[in-house]
Amino acid sequence: MKYKYLSDSHTHSKCSFDGNDSVAMMCEKATNMGMYSLTVTDHCECNDYFKENLRESVFSSVIEIIKARALYNSRLRVYIGIELGQPNQDIDACRDALSLTDYDFVLGSLHNLKGEKDFYYLDYTPETVPSLLERYFDEMLDIVKMNNFDSLAHMTYPLRYICVKPGCKVNLKNYSEKIDEILELLIKNQKAIEINTSGLRQKIGKILPDESVIKRFRELGGKYVTLGSDAHRWGDIGSGIETGLDILNKCGFTHFTVFEKREPHLLPIL
Repeated sequence: MKYKYLSDSHTHSKCSFDGNDSVAMMCEKATNMGMYSLTVTDHCECNDYFKENLRESVFSSVIEIIKARALYNSRLRVYIGIELGQPNQDIDACRDALSLTDYDFVLGSLHNLKGEKDFYYLDYTPETVPSLLERYFDEMLDIVKMNNFDSLAHMTYPLRYICVKPGCKVNLKNYSEKIDEILELLIKNQKAIEINTSGLRQKIGKILPDESVIKRFRELGGKYVTLGSDAHRWGDIGSGIETGLDILNKCGFTHFTVFEKREPHLLPIL
């Protein structure tokens, strides 16, 4: 293993609606890889929280993580996390979910715009993409202003699906002012940005956000970067994390971040 402190801070168990495997299976994979830590961040889509009774699945996730922590404590640091999807779309749901336990780590994310389906399900054309991305970055800024998370997950998430459509190329320079505003507020609030490595095993073929955004985060004074595979099955635990660390090092960072009890801990890359 190239890196001593290999850590995956964005993973999903079967307690997520789209997850497949138990937390124990995920921990077993992480242990076999010699990983330093694993954070389980099951989905909590705040816009569906009350309608779909997601309180129950979030609580189940917490219980499963606590059980796995007891089993693997001597071999792996297991952290209690949550991925708050669309916290800006239902503040009461967000508050309730955060009250369920003392989390180690909270991801903030945006999977769909207000009143829209997940970006995965939308149709894209060169004409509709610009307005969708404008709205996406505006809502993302709203989430950052809420300041109730630790790391901003997979910024540029829609590009997973947009950039693989014919004719739908995206130049992030067209959104540089909005992106800078988001990054500057993250830095001001001492929050992290995530390198999400899921794109490396998808058609888009790169991290989310891409290297240019991570470089810009550092140029603006960003300090905290978390890394997550966004695994939804045990086989993807740790996938792409070494590549993510390579990119982080290339961008000039000497450390990455793991959260414990909502506090950032800087670990050396090399």
